[in-house]
Amino acid sequence: MNKISIEKQVQVITALVEGNSIRATCRMTGTAKGTVTRLLTSVGKACALYQDKTLINLNSKHIQCDEIWSFCYAKQKNVPENKQGKFGYGDVWTWVALDADTKLCVSFLVGLRNIECATHFINDAKDRLLNRIQLTTDGNKAYLNTVEDAFGIDIDYAMLNKLYGKESEGEKRYSPAICLGTEKQIIRGNPDDKFISTSFVERQNLTMRMSMRRFTRLTNAFSKKIENLEYAVALHFMYYNFARPHKTLANPYPRTPAMASGITNRIWSVEDIVKLAK
Repeated sequence: MNKISIEKQVQVITALVEGNSIRATCRMTGTAKGTVTRLLTSVGKACALYQDKTLINLNSKHIQCDEIWSFCYAKQKNVPENKQGKFGYGDVWTWVALDADTKLCVSFLVGLRNIECATHFINDAKDRLLNRIQLTTDGNKAYLNTVEDAFGIDIDYAMLNKLYGKESEGEKRYSPAICLGTEKQIIRGNPDDKFISTSFVERQNLTMRMSMRRFTRLTNAFSKKIENLEYAVALHFMYYNFARPHKTLANPYPRTPAMASGITNRIWSVEDIVKLAK
């Protein structure tokens, strides 16, 4: 990577974590596209490694899990025949486990929406937790066996199934079907009814779509390579967990999810994140 000053690197990373595309970041900072991409790669790798080592022995009590869709290279229907069935071409799902109390992203995984990825994701989340937890997931049946295999009987687990109506005429492309209600399904243990929810992790889905241009729907912004998507997700959660104060954690003073979880005692700066790659 061409050597650029730490100040310029901070400008680039700040633009990226605030939801700007690679090309917009180039225009805003006067930096070459290749330089921006290489900086994302180096910082993204460092963020993934740091969080893997740091997000351990967590005292979380209530965990919510969800998956968010994106695509890489091309939309699934447009993937060339010679690339069909290969990971990184077409549909890609990002699995997220969120602490409902501290809003910390405990674990994330970029992969497919299948049993193999569900197993890896749930086992990774379980290994980061110290205590028995209450877990809520959506109705994805891939969770059923994987949660039981990972936690056994040492969990209070419920699924929240959403009930949808028919799509409105003329709005099929832009508007989701109306959610008519939810159905709570107790899977294991004795989960507290008031904590059976996926609201916080679904709100995090919106944060991801607003903070990473490649996740924004109905645009031409998307990841050309799966590695770039993985680096962008790692950078996003590093910034979200450590550097971005969460509005729900402002009492008694502004805090990030990592501060609320006892992982750090300060709000990180973007420069701190950039220096992880040094």
